[in-house]
Amino acid sequence: MTTIGTVESLWCYPVKSMRGVEMPEIFMGFSGIYGDRCYAFKSSTARKGFPYLNANVQQKMLQCSPQYRYPERASKPPNLTEAASIAPGVTPANSDPEDMLLDVVTPAGKTISVDDPELIQLLSEGLDEKTQLKLVRSDRALTDCRPISLISLSTIRQIESECSIPIDKRRFRANVYFDFVSDESGFAEDNFVGRRLRIGSTATVMVLERDPRCKMISLDPDTGEHNPEVSQKVAQANDNFAGLYCAVLVEGVLKKGDSIKLEAA
Repeated sequence: MTTIGTVESLWCYPVKSMRGVEMPEIFMGFSGIYGDRCYAFKSSTARKGFPYLNANVQQKMLQCSPQYRYPERASKPPNLTEAASIAPGVTPANSDPEDMLLDVVTPAGKTISVDDPELIQLLSEGLDEKTQLKLVRSDRALTDCRPISLISLSTIRQIESECSIPIDKRRFRANVYFDFVSDESGFAEDNFVGRRLRIGSTATVMVLERDPRCKMISLDPDTGEHNPEVSQKVAQANDNFAGLYCAVLVEGVLKKGDSIKLEAA
């Protein structure tokens, strides 16, 4: 195996389309990152194939900051050590709902529980009056497509150069941001499609495809302000792709600074 990079930061998005939470370590299971997109707001007026409210429709979501009530318990399953000692085939990602209790800091700075009706009222502001929102929770990540997303900082820097404006990496809402160990150009990770990456000591992913981008990358991650130039540049210069989608082959705990190794073809 060849070391190609190191983990720069790890992110979980407890509530779909709200701000992410940077984590010192995370558990990567077969269904995705532990606690990632475990909450979402189902919208009665969303299309059937994508039934959740998102920041493309309600930009106020990006001004909401989820906070785990017990952050020290939210990075990995409570039964991980015991389950890891059982024969292969056992999935250890069994969460305790109490460990994943969540509060949300609103744009006004008020902290409320994720299931407080006041949050639904806030997110309903400005939407079609026919829209009804319902909070849903899932032990499986409510991702749009694949369970894991990665992107290199080299790619983000290239997009920043193409746009000629500062680009906050959080626009890309990846689970894993990484640095190459060598001075690679942007989009070098595209060469890993169809290959396996080992992150840390055990966790292994298969790189399935490049990540097709939507309007979300054109939204400021703090204010929700829309700048169409970002998504337009990615579409024009890079065929609307940035980063990678992956599937998990071997579960494991990831930590900031972990090595990323490319397995032999």
